[in-house]
Amino acid sequence: MSLGSDALHAAVTRRAIRRLLPVLGLAYFMSYVDRTNVSLAKTQLEADIGISAAAYGLGAGVFFISYALLEVPSNLVLYRVGARAWIARIAVTWGLVSAAMMFVQGELSFYILRFLLGAAEAGLYPALMYTVTLWFSQRHRVKVVGLIYTAPALATILGAPAGGALMSMDGVAGLHGWQWMFLVEGLVTVAVGAVVWFALPSRPQDARWLSADEAALLSERAAGAPSPHRLRGNLRLAFGRPVVLMLAAVYFVNQLVASAVGFNLPAIVEGLGVEGATNIGLVTGSIGLAVLAGVLFFPWLHGRIGDDTGLIVLCAVAGTAAMGGFPLFWSVAMSRMSGLMAAVGLAFINTVGLLGGFFGPFLFGLIEDRADGDRAPFVLVVLAGLVGAVLAVALRQLVRREDRATPRTPVPAGK
Repeated sequence: MSLGSDALHAAVTRRAIRRLLPVLGLAYFMSYVDRTNVSLAKTQLEADIGISAAAYGLGAGVFFISYALLEVPSNLVLYRVGARAWIARIAVTWGLVSAAMMFVQGELSFYILRFLLGAAEAGLYPALMYTVTLWFSQRHRVKVVGLIYTAPALATILGAPAGGALMSMDGVAGLHGWQWMFLVEGLVTVAVGAVVWFALPSRPQDARWLSADEAALLSERAAGAPSPHRLRGNLRLAFGRPVVLMLAAVYFVNQLVASAVGFNLPAIVEGLGVEGATNIGLVTGSIGLAVLAGVLFFPWLHGRIGDDTGLIVLCAVAGTAAMGGFPLFWSVAMSRMSGLMAAVGLAFINTVGLLGGFFGPFLFGLIEDRADGDRAPFVLVVLAGLVGAVLAVALRQLVRREDRATPRTPVPAGK
C-alpha cells in the first residue's frame, strides 16, 4: 500500500467528512429535538390536559417500544434501498407525526402519537452508523462518530432554549405554547428530509464530487471482513455472539440512565426554582455543553492513546458514558461487523438500548408518583450507573477474549 494512496485516502476522507457530516448531523439533530421536546412540555401537559407524571413517563417511554420493534426491519430495508432514500423517508414521516403531537387531547392520544413517532423514526440511528461503515475506514470512525454526536449535544444546547421560546407563544392564535413547539419543530424536520434527499449520496460510488478512483479507494478502505449476504442461517453471527450481546447490555443500561434523566430534566430544573419556559430551556440546554465536551474529548484522547474499551470503562466509571463514550462504543461495534451483518447487528444493539429508553422514564415516573421525596427516583439512576460500570469492564474482557480467539489483521496506517 503506497504512501501516495494513503495521502489520497486521507484527503478524500476529509472531503467526505465535510460533505456528509453536516447532512447526517442535521438529521440526528432534529431527531433528538423531536424525541425529547416533550420533556419541555411535561408540566404544561399536566396542567392543560391532565397527564400525570406516571402517564407522562409511560408515554415518553412508549416511543422506544415501537422504535425497538421496527429497528431491525427498518435496517433490512435500508440495506436494500440505500441510505439516501430511507433516511429521507424516516425524517419526513417522523416530522409529520411530531407536528401531529399538537393534537394531543389526553393520555390515550398521547400514548398513540408517541408510539407512532417511535415507529416513524425507527432505524434512523443505526442507518447513520451503517452509513459510516460504507464511507469511513476503522481508523477514522471514532472521530466521525464523535462529530455525529455533536448533533445531540447541540440539540440540547440550542433545541431546549428554542423549544422554550416557542412555548412562550402560549395563547397565540388560540394555541398552547407546547402546540406551537410540536408544530414548528415537526415541520422543520420535514424540510430536513428534503435536504437529505438532495444532499446525501448513499455510498461513495453515488457521489458526484468523487472521481471513480476516489470512490473505489474509500469503499476499499471502509470494507471490513467478508460478510454473508443472507440473514437466514447467520442469526448467531448477527445477534448471538457474546461481544454483541454485551454491547447490547451496556447500551441498555446507558439508555435507561440517559432517558430517565433526559426526559425529566426540564421538570427537575423547574423544581429547583427556575421559572419561565425560556429560562428553563436555557438552563436545560447548558447541560449540552458538558456533552459536547465529552464527545469531542474522548475521540481526541483515543487518537493519542488508543485502547477504545479501556476508555469506555473510564467513561462508565466516571459517569460520563451517557454521551462521551458513545463514539468509542460504536467504533468497537462497527469494527466487528460489516455489510448485512453490520446493518442488522448495529440495529439489534440499538434495539436493546431503546428498551432501556422505555424503562428509564417509565420507572422514573412510577417512582416519582409513588415514593416520598424528590430524590427517590435518582436511586434508580445511581444503581443503573453502577451496573453499567460493571458491564463495561465485562465488555473489555470479552473483546480481548474474542481478539485472542480470532486474531484480527492489523490496520495499516492508511486504514
